[in-house]
Amino acid sequence: MVQKSRRAVVFTGAGVSTECGIPDFRSAGGFWTKYKPIEFREFLASADTRLEAWRRFLMIRETIGNASPGPGHRAISELVARGHVSHVITQNIDGLHEQAGVPAERIIEIHGNGTYATCLSCGLRHEIDWVKAAIAQANAAPSCVSCEGIVKSATISFGQPMPDQQMADARAATFNADLFLAIGSSLQVFPAAGFPVTAKQNRTPLVIINREPTGLDGLADLVINAEIGPVLTAVIGRL
Repeated sequence: MVQKSRRAVVFTGAGVSTECGIPDFRSAGGFWTKYKPIEFREFLASADTRLEAWRRFLMIRETIGNASPGPGHRAISELVARGHVSHVITQNIDGLHEQAGVPAERIIEIHGNGTYATCLSCGLRHEIDWVKAAIAQANAAPSCVSCEGIVKSATISFGQPMPDQQMADARAATFNADLFLAIGSSLQVFPAAGFPVTAKQNRTPLVIINREPTGLDGLADLVINAEIGPVLTAVIGRL
């Protein structure tokens, strides 16, 4: 299926990064089972809540900040380089697809990017190290250096609207795909998990690769329950 494809879309979830030592925060014992997620409206409403949100974000960053791309990321990058994959739609915020060599214009980050922050008012980019230093100095959530607006990690929080442009780009890539590879995602988080459904409705072959069964396995043309890195590395070896 991959050999024949020229416009495949790869859709990735947490599973492609767990092989790099990044935990799946939604699974049993994960970060979100220990801490009640902070809703976007709560983040906007309270300076104290923003400080707590940043404290949690920096805790996560300490866990994932030094992670490097794994075999799954490298194999996906190779599929892009060889002309089989047109776009990578990812739920992950770790930036590892780009680190692995996938061109930025081929990556659609529907849940944002956790490697930097932005001002919610003017959109100015702020580096995470600057945020960390500002919090250490003032013991308060930082404000934008340009307009004094609210600074937030460039990720999509619970209750925050999905990014219009990225969602539109992801839909366009899905409709244009000749193969859809859902990799390392439980396919339970919507609207993101709607993309493989859209692919099947468009009569595009659907392959799901995940360690555990997903709720969309019944739609797939092929389901592989195995470790992602070895499976994709084997695919590369057969091309």
